[in-house]
Amino acid sequence: MTYDHIQPRSKGGETTFENLCLACPSCNEFKADSTAAIDILTGETTPLFNPRTQRWSDNFTWNSDATTVEDLTIIGRATIICLRMNNPVILVARRRWTISGWHPPND
Repeated sequence: MTYDHIQPRSKGGETTFENLCLACPSCNEFKADSTAAIDILTGETTPLFNPRTQRWSDNFTWNSDATTVEDLTIIGRATIICLRMNNPVILVARRRWTISGWHPPND
């Protein structure tokens, strides 16, 4: 895991507990300095999921084998796409984690 600035420093975000979260390196890299994304269904700009102010389980769920993150909201959908949360590499890793009993995480 890596530390991610929820509000990027390049956009005025500070390095404070309230503005940091843990992210997988891949998601963090794809997020870059994004704070919002275009929703593919509505075409609307929507903020990305904020783990400090929103509950994961309100915006996301797991598919039946716990390898794919599925959206429950427009925020979830935009975040999954922007962060490429279901890229092929992470799907293989989640499958291995599930077999080992390390996944899915508790909310």
